Amino acid sequence: MINEDNNKNFLDVNDKELLALIVGREGGKTTSEIIDELLIEPHNKNQLSKKLKVDYNTITHHIKIMYNHDYVIEIKIENSYFYHPSDKLIKNLDEYYQDRKSTRLNSS
Repeated sequence: MINEDNNKNFLDVNDKELLALIVGREGGKTTSEIIDELLIEPHNKNQLSKKLKVDYNTITHHIKIMYNHDYVIEIKIENSYFYHPSDKLIKNLDEYYQDRKSTRLNSS
């Protein structure tokens, strides 16, 4: 039997795709950390790798997933691509924070 009070956050989520990216994948915590950094300011993949102390290829993997789901946009400046939160992500920020709180993905 589902306890509706405890699962209310999951049942009320409008953007199930965002929930799946954060909760439904083993790498959801890393994706969430990348989103948090991009919400502060745009970064390129190398900056994210250094800031989060995560392998560059791992950052590339997560950015590609978010880009394919329209949660980040890339802008080329000189010879580097910088990543920004998309309008779709901004529109769903309340749910993003709700998903993080519900799953205890808050950064420590």
